[in-house]
This record gives sequence, C-alpha cells and structure tokens, in this order.
Amino acid sequence: MLQFLQTFRDDESGAVTVDWVVLTAAVVGMSAISFFVIEDNSNALMTGAGGAIADQNDF
Repeated sequence: MLQFLQTFRDDESGAVTVDWVVLTAAVVGMSAISFFVIEDNSNALMTGAGGAIADQNDF
C-alpha cells in the first residue's frame, strides 16, 4: 500500500491537463469580462453618435 501511495504521489501525468483547464478558464473569463466592458462603452458611443446625427436635421 505504501508503494502505491508513493507512485501516486510521484505521478505527474495529469498535471498538464489541469494546467490547461485552469488557463483556458482564465482566458474565457477574461474574454467575457472584456466583452461586457466593450459592449457598454460601444452602446454609449452609438447612442451619442445617433443623438449628434439626429440633432443636425440635414436630411
């Protein structure tokens, strides 16, 4: 039993998979946060541009 626990402790075959899962989750989370920040700012920009165009009444 002690030999089994030592080999289990020394086995690192799944460590790379765990690293990739954590890194992928971090990238997806940062992308989602960035999307919502950009979405809010772009909606404000579109609203401001639409208001400026509507104020001109050139058409």
